[in-house]
Amino acid sequence: MLAQRGLGTGTRTAACLLCQWRSFSTSYRRLADNSKTPPPPPPPPASSPSPDKEKPATPSAVPGLGTDPEDGPLAHAPRGYGKKLTEFTPTPLARPIGMNFPPNAGENTGIDQRSLRQRHADFTNYEKHLQRRQYLKSQISRPYFRDWANLQFHEGKTFLAPPRPFRADVSLFFPNLHGRTLVRGSAGKAADTTPLLQGRASVVSIFSGLWAENQANTFTSPEQNPALHEILQANQGRAQLVKVNVEEDMLKAWLVRLFSGSLRRRVGQENWHRYFLVRKGITEEIRESIGVLNRKVGYTYLVDHECRIRWAGSGPADPGEREGLVKGLQRILSEMDAEGVGEHYTRKTLLMAKKKDAKE
Repeated sequence: MLAQRGLGTGTRTAACLLCQWRSFSTSYRRLADNSKTPPPPPPPPASSPSPDKEKPATPSAVPGLGTDPEDGPLAHAPRGYGKKLTEFTPTPLARPIGMNFPPNAGENTGIDQRSLRQRHADFTNYEKHLQRRQYLKSQISRPYFRDWANLQFHEGKTFLAPPRPFRADVSLFFPNLHGRTLVRGSAGKAADTTPLLQGRASVVSIFSGLWAENQANTFTSPEQNPALHEILQANQGRAQLVKVNVEEDMLKAWLVRLFSGSLRRRVGQENWHRYFLVRKGITEEIRESIGVLNRKVGYTYLVDHECRIRWAGSGPADPGEREGLVKGLQRILSEMDAEGVGEHYTRKTLLMAKKKDAKE
């Protein structure tokens, strides 16, 4: 009896709950029928895709690091980042390369000279934080062996030298590079390239490692280009050969300094102040501007007395490129003669810089 009564009570309870659910659902349906259906939301406005989603951030596309490389004269050249190329044929430079502003001594040292207050302000600046994050992301996404893989294209030749030097009024500037020289003592610990290049016609070689140095020597060595050294010998004090060894790795830079004695014997004492060992300061903007797109390749530049890049070559030299370098150097020397530029001009420039530093 208790079981039957309990069973009946449970049945009535279930029936009451079912009636409550029906009454609730019926009132809900009537309320839904009386309400108006809201209009569908309007479609989102058409907007251009974000640059970050359209393509990966590159060092030169990051804010504050320069313009997009797709707009430059080396738009189709292989790089250490971005899309990997399967075929590439270097072409002559059609437009000048270089920096937009003249260089000054003391720039691009790679040394952070900000005060603690300035560092704190930059650290708490969200916009600068985003720029720094974009730059670090581009460095992390850079393939490690891409520069080595790009050596398959004509031994890493990025571009061909122009058939003739660029005009002086349209040429761009060679940046200031800061590093050590082979000069003994404190005079060789910190030096800039700009005071050395001003007032002289200079052939500048930039390389990193023995492979790149041998490529640069195909343009400038006495065995490969004896006509160049005849002009340099005949115009001492007005024409010079400058070598820049870029070693951003601390261990490699230490090894170069360890064997600096053999470098001094090979270069000669008269050229110690023209051999630079650079570790810091060559940013991605500088590399994009002057065309140093492969760290394993040697590059050669012809810089006039106002630090403008008048001619450039990359990788191993062709016979026509060596002749073009010699003719370009002769042309710059003739322009210096027409303008009355000589060793006195260089001394005057250095004297004005010393007076300015003394006043400050």
